Amino acid sequence: MSLPTSFILFKRVAALAAVALLAGCTIAKPRTDDPLEQFNRKAYHFNDQIDQAVIRPVAVGYRKITNPPVRRSISDFYTNIRMPITIANDLLQARPVRAAQGTGRFLVNLTLGVGGFFDPASQMGIPLNETDFGITLARWGVPEGDYLVLPFVGSTTVRDVWRLPVDSYFFDPLSYYSRNHSFKAGQYYLPQVLYLVTLRARAIDAESFLQSAYDPYVFLRDAYRQQRLYQIYDGNPPNDVIEQMQGQKDQNFDPDELLKEQHDWERKNEQKPANN
Repeated sequence: MSLPTSFILFKRVAALAAVALLAGCTIAKPRTDDPLEQFNRKAYHFNDQIDQAVIRPVAVGYRKITNPPVRRSISDFYTNIRMPITIANDLLQARPVRAAQGTGRFLVNLTLGVGGFFDPASQMGIPLNETDFGITLARWGVPEGDYLVLPFVGSTTVRDVWRLPVDSYFFDPLSYYSRNHSFKAGQYYLPQVLYLVTLRARAIDAESFLQSAYDPYVFLRDAYRQQRLYQIYDGNPPNDVIEQMQGQKDQNFDPDELLKEQHDWERKNEQKPANN
């Protein structure tokens, strides 16, 4: 497995801000269908320890030595160079129009965008649509399966975990480049390492969402599954699916109780001394 897929969990955190907005004013019920929770919490804690000890400090340093335009250009480059993953999966999903649109975006940014460091495609009205093999499986009816947290990988499901080897091995240009070069001093891993640092640096702005949750594991689990649901339905899931996800059909669902638990947690943590 390539290095980017080994630390894909940091991409999940980068999406937390967007995921939090999906819930709107309705409180989503914490999910109970987590039979692997005991293992998942241990893996979550392990990944968090690695993040705090190694990955986050590097990402903070990266933000200190770069400015927003530089970070945006580097982010645009990696977004564009990974477009073949989306194009291939659009074809696997039998969506040729979106595949053609993605191909056009990729070529425009690769040429007019100076290798992808700029994004003229968006200015030309070509939208960015991203997909992967996990969504491909979902669109062909493969069930989600249990939620799963893997060491060095992070949040996934029994279905989504297949996107790691498939997308990485067959469709990711960075992985293909690494596999087909010798590693005299590991220099060919540098583009992948910088990609990881870029993702983690973007995630720093979303950390407050995780810190404000009274159970970060539950928040991340539910946010991940909610995000994936919206991706599968192109941002517009059916109303009955939303209601089921938010627990509105469950007679035992009490939003006031959830608010009370959250407020109790906030008051408790306001009394704790801040960590330096």
